[in-house]
Amino acid sequence: MKHEHRISKIETGSIAEELGIEPGDVLVSINDNEIEDVFDYHYYVNDEEILLLVRKADGEEWEFEIEKDYEEDLGIEFEQGLMDEYRSCRNKCMFCFIDQMPKGMRETLYFKDDDSRLSFLQGNYITLTNMSDHDIDRIIRYHLEPINVSIHTMNPELRCKMLHNRFAGEALKKLQRLYEGGITLNGQIVLCKGINDKAELEYSIEKMAEYIPQLQSVSIVPVGLTKYREGLYPLEPFTKEDAKEVLAIIHRWQNIFYEKYGMHFIHAGDEWYLLAQEELPEESRYDGYLQLENGVGMIRLLLDEFEEAFLALKGSKKEIEISLATAKLAYPYIKRMLERLKEKYPNLTAHLYCIKNEFFGEKITVAGLVTGQDIITQLQGKPLGSSLLLPCNMFRDTEEVFLDDVTKSELEEALQVKVDIVKSSGQDFVDAVIKR
Repeated sequence: MKHEHRISKIETGSIAEELGIEPGDVLVSINDNEIEDVFDYHYYVNDEEILLLVRKADGEEWEFEIEKDYEEDLGIEFEQGLMDEYRSCRNKCMFCFIDQMPKGMRETLYFKDDDSRLSFLQGNYITLTNMSDHDIDRIIRYHLEPINVSIHTMNPELRCKMLHNRFAGEALKKLQRLYEGGITLNGQIVLCKGINDKAELEYSIEKMAEYIPQLQSVSIVPVGLTKYREGLYPLEPFTKEDAKEVLAIIHRWQNIFYEKYGMHFIHAGDEWYLLAQEELPEESRYDGYLQLENGVGMIRLLLDEFEEAFLALKGSKKEIEISLATAKLAYPYIKRMLERLKEKYPNLTAHLYCIKNEFFGEKITVAGLVTGQDIITQLQGKPLGSSLLLPCNMFRDTEEVFLDDVTKSELEEALQVKVDIVKSSGQDFVDAVIKR
């Protein structure tokens, strides 16, 4: 299959603009090498001397000999970010969140990606089930890292069952190739009650440790169960006692790994501590927050950043009345921070609301899955002060839109209050609350 890539945009003042390359032109090759996707492109375009073959709109092919600085960009953007089709997931995992979503949401929310290139570029987790030997070779050749892997279990037969894919167990062998290739890896286990917990979890942790230090961290997170599970594998929610047992296993292994390797390796998602009603670990237990995007250590980092920002405050007696809304997971910690702020801002009135997830079901406790309609329904008629503060992870990346397509402006109109989107750091939280 011949790969050709249509150019969508040329940056002003770039090398490509100077050469007369235009949107609509097609990149044919670099240094006589066919370009499969974005990885090939960046690999070959980094050189100081390159030969670029481009086909113009009239079919004429232009060849450019380019001398530039090493890693200097040409200023070319392509119609597809990956310069290839996105690879969708071929599995039918018993715990898949996308299968648990209601109908009628925007189409992009139903796309299941399982693409190693997105793992490298965006931090997405992949199952390895649709990766060929060619894909592995390219990752090792270009040294693309870290690669994030959804492991779930190291028991091959159980992995086939959990992913509903007869090749899922065999795919675990690709971990060995990546390990031998020196590729840095992160792993995750979505824990399902009665499936891959208890003895199976112990086994998986022991087997995953064979890939240290290339496998630098593994997060263990509880399965997310929405109310839309009709026809899906029957899974039960974890109880407080279950969570305590999971944490006991994780903490015991952390101590073993720290003594042996100087790192904790296995990490518990923040939800386990809320469910077990246990205090979060100190910062040093997170090994530099390697899995923040997976909900591991986010609250500890927020609390520590807040405390640092709080200690630098001089305080004030100015009157402030605002409101904040979050989900069950973060609620007790946000409440704790607001009470601390009142020590230096005695005239602060902060209305904090815990939004129950009616849309997906009350077992979903993270702020990133709160919808605009749930906020509107639950906050109408409530005191909101001069503004309503909402965490940025409630909104779609770069857009002021909730998961259910309710916009920030629609929310403001419905509640008749200004909405402020607060970034994720403790300093940003302090600045937003005290109106600095």
